[in-house]
Amino acid sequence: MKAKLAVLVAMLVGSGAVMAQAASAPEPDYTLSFNVGAVTDYRYRGISQSRLRPALQGGADFAHKSGFYVGTWGSTIKWIKDAGGDANIEVDLYAGYKTTFSGVGVDVGVLRYFYPGSDLSPATGLVNPDTTEVYLAGTLGPATLKYSHSTTDLFGTPDSKGSGYLDLSAAFELPWYGLTLTPHIGHQRVRHNSAFSYTDWSLTLGKDFGNGFSASLAYVDTNIVVRAPNGKDNARGGVVAGVKYAF
Repeated sequence: MKAKLAVLVAMLVGSGAVMAQAASAPEPDYTLSFNVGAVTDYRYRGISQSRLRPALQGGADFAHKSGFYVGTWGSTIKWIKDAGGDANIEVDLYAGYKTTFSGVGVDVGVLRYFYPGSDLSPATGLVNPDTTEVYLAGTLGPATLKYSHSTTDLFGTPDSKGSGYLDLSAAFELPWYGLTLTPHIGHQRVRHNSAFSYTDWSLTLGKDFGNGFSASLAYVDTNIVVRAPNGKDNARGGVVAGVKYAF
């Protein structure tokens, strides 16, 4: 009996030591992650970038424990061709820094949107669509307020440097099936082009299935009309579904 008790105590002590070691394992210096996915319509700030059609998307992110991060993301698009150019994809590059100040999560960074081979001629009335924005976001509880400011002309709109996008979103965990609810509202101000300024809003349901798989279902709408060559309104209200795999 004493021998059995000794073995049991040794096992408990050993497992406790392993648990303690795991709990005190140092935070990794960095993380590197990737994601791929698809959506029934690529909406950006409420406006379809894919002419209300499906799009393939993917990205990669590097995050250091200091708070610094850098990443890239891309999607298939149609709006450049609709505008008279020749780009089929959007490629984003971004870098920033995240920290916490007095209980508020702070995120500051820069984002560059590239449209390789866009080839928009002056006859289209547009300029180079490649756009750079700096942004600042603050998160308190479930809510995030973010402001993005363009340091170049905005997505090909002439004389629009200094435009700004202000948006407010929140993330709530629902008591059913592990769902999350994310309401969002934003306003795009286009400098020197007030007729192009507008407001967008959305409501998104998300589900994390584990093992890197997730899905979303959103209703997106705006108060502006953006006509595609086929006559459809790329800014009309609609439902967007998406799936993603992160690894």
